[in-house]
Amino acid sequence: MAQVKLSKKDRVSVWWRSTFLQGSWNYERMQNGGWAYTMIPAIKKLYKTKEDRAAALKRHLEFFNTHPYVASPIIGVTLALEEERANGAPVDDIAIQGVKVGMMGPLAGIGDPAFWFTVKPILGALAASLAMTGNILGPILYFVAWNIIRMAFMWSTQEFGYKAGSKITDDLSGGVLQDITKGASILGMFILGALVNRWVSVKFTPIVSTVKLDKGAYIDWNNLPAGAQGVKEALQQQASGLALDAHKVTTLQNNLDSLIPGLAALGLTLLCMWLLKKKVSPIVIILGLFVVGIVLHLINLM
Repeated sequence: MAQVKLSKKDRVSVWWRSTFLQGSWNYERMQNGGWAYTMIPAIKKLYKTKEDRAAALKRHLEFFNTHPYVASPIIGVTLALEEERANGAPVDDIAIQGVKVGMMGPLAGIGDPAFWFTVKPILGALAASLAMTGNILGPILYFVAWNIIRMAFMWSTQEFGYKAGSKITDDLSGGVLQDITKGASILGMFILGALVNRWVSVKFTPIVSTVKLDKGAYIDWNNLPAGAQGVKEALQQQASGLALDAHKVTTLQNNLDSLIPGLAALGLTLLCMWLLKKKVSPIVIILGLFVVGIVLHLINLM
């Protein structure tokens, strides 16, 4: 039987369709519709009968969800597995779905920090600085640069996954797949850990101490000139180190920040992770955080 291979044109067609991975996102199987739509060019090339094509579409309508850009290496690996299967290799539905599930979780932890919280803000800040000066290149630069970066990344990682696919096929129980998922998990957890202090905000409001400052250590608002001149002097005095108020108030949060900044946020994150490990429903955790937050605010603890 003649060997069937996916041409570069076929892979480009799959790559272009992957842009619309979230086009039919749903709450039951999430990105499965977009995934199946992405795989159609490959399925048409690899399988000739209606029954084989229907079976391929059916197995790719299983649950799938990850960051839409880091789905590309998974697409590449899946293309290689489907190609092997079409050429008679013993690759079954469970093996293909196992590779997808095994890679989508760890890679998802990389996508958000890398794209939404690194590349996008950098490009946005650069474009905004140009736009604020009235330069039309600001929005153009943002649109062009962002799409070049994301599409180049998606194509290169899809090709990487496609070329590495046969190695993963030979060692589905570990080896290459295990190394990829382990490395992605470590990198994803490292980035998420670094961003905990940015994403999670916990502030305790109880006052620990109130100290009256000496005269001259704070801004004397009553002796400032009226109007703009007074505002100017106040800003100058604040810049020189004077306090805004005659009393220095220290809250519980100030003490915690002087000990370890972000300690409460880290503790809350670890608590949620522990609850998830204990099989507590994420919905229950979210509702619990709402209730606890409201109660602590009403009693002036937060």
